[in-house]
Order: sequence, then structure tokens, then C-alpha cells
Amino acid sequence: MIEPIASGRKCPICEKPAAEKFRPFCSKRCADIDLHRWLSGSYAIPVAETDDAPEAAEADREPED
Repeated sequence: MIEPIASGRKCPICEKPAAEKFRPFCSKRCADIDLHRWLSGSYAIPVAETDDAPEAAEADREPED
């Protein structure tokens, strides 16, 4: 059996006590679930697209004569 960490931290996946061997997770299963979420793109920082990029590119151009 895996011993929980004495600090009382919880596994971020299932909220059971974390195990020292799989820190910060409680088991290899929860560590694998987290890895799959990272590799599949489930964890992502949302980005707000703006339309400023085309206007900025035009402002950088030199005026044509």
C-alpha cells in the first residue's frame, strides 16, 4: 500500500491524500490521467484573438509615392 504524505495535501485529480511516491498525486493512475490531459490539450490557457494585428502591420509599412 502507498503511504500518504504527512502534510495532508490532496491529489488534484481525485482529492484522496497524496502519496510520496507519486507526489502530488495519490497513485500512478491519477498521475497518468493528468499526463493525458496535458498531452491531449485539455489544459490550455484561453487566448482572446484580436483584430489589431492586420492594422498594426499596415501602420508599419512605408507610404507609397
